[in-house]
Amino acid sequence: MEYYNRIKELTKFVPTGLVDFSLPRDSARTPTQASSNFITNREQGDWAENLIFRAINETSKNYVAVKYGKSDNLVAGEDGFDTFYQEFQNELNTIGKRPDLLIFKKSEFDTSLGEDISKFPHTEITEYVKKAIAGIEVRSSAFLIDRYDTVMQARTEKYTTLALQIRNKILYDYQDLFEHSTRKKYVPLLEAITTETLSITNFRTPSWGSSSRLIELTAQFKELKNAIKEIHKRDFLSITPKVEDIKVVYKWIETFNVPHYYFQVFFDKVFGISFEHIIKIISDPDKEGIIFSIESDTKNQNKTTIKIKSKSGIPIASKVLEPMHSSIRKEMDRGRLLFYVTFKGGTAFLDIDKLCSILNIDTRTF
Repeated sequence: MEYYNRIKELTKFVPTGLVDFSLPRDSARTPTQASSNFITNREQGDWAENLIFRAINETSKNYVAVKYGKSDNLVAGEDGFDTFYQEFQNELNTIGKRPDLLIFKKSEFDTSLGEDISKFPHTEITEYVKKAIAGIEVRSSAFLIDRYDTVMQARTEKYTTLALQIRNKILYDYQDLFEHSTRKKYVPLLEAITTETLSITNFRTPSWGSSSRLIELTAQFKELKNAIKEIHKRDFLSITPKVEDIKVVYKWIETFNVPHYYFQVFFDKVFGISFEHIIKIISDPDKEGIIFSIESDTKNQNKTTIKIKSKSGIPIASKVLEPMHSSIRKEMDRGRLLFYVTFKGGTAFLDIDKLCSILNIDTRTF
């Protein structure tokens, strides 16, 4: 139980305001209606899982990826969904959240169970699961990360230049207005604005309006404030563990003592990070706003999500060939129609050295 005990010790340092491991997890309400966007996101997630599954099994000689995560094609509103969802919740309380994939040594792989054990009751495969060398939670993101980074860098440079230009204009063109005692305090604030301090600069915009020049000055401050707001926006794509999942992942580790990892699949690259590293990151408040942020995810029912800078992880695939995609029509029981996108194919070119590094596997034996 060495791995579990190490994780257990690390959880003691996680702020209880973020995740309180001493409390039971919050119960979840059964969804009542699915949306086209929800199904598209699920299809994208299934594609990402299959991408990693195929990449490992087509590349490795001595290891096998096995599908394990609880899944079903049912959606909210269909017959049988309520039963499936309640069984899923019961399993979360009993063994925790199954990762999407398990990695086994071929010598431990049970051919009679095959490469998909996701439908097996947990009671039938408990001892087998404990033989896995890794559990992988696969997350997907509908971005090209290299393109995103290029655009965000250009955006930051643009608004940094603009902010410094506005600061200089205010100090030079309106210096006489700052001689007034009530406005002098803005001078040191403006003088302190540099390329290095813009990311932490904040102030309340004045609302002067008793003369035309003061109105102009107020407008300049508003432009400066808007430029700084753009600089403050998160400028990195992320690996995205939901806060509510931290407890159930920990529960799974407690049950099986198998190392757990998150793999974030973009449409051009794949990054991986260990659950152990995630716990270390979120335990350090000095890293918030730099390496991770905590946000309410509008794309996921406003659930609180930890967003960790992807490049804090390890690039386990430096190239991904995009899949084919097509539109699907789904008719619900009352005649309601849903249209969503499904994905097929694509290839992840694994960096074997880095994949083995994150999974603690000797490259020569992979």
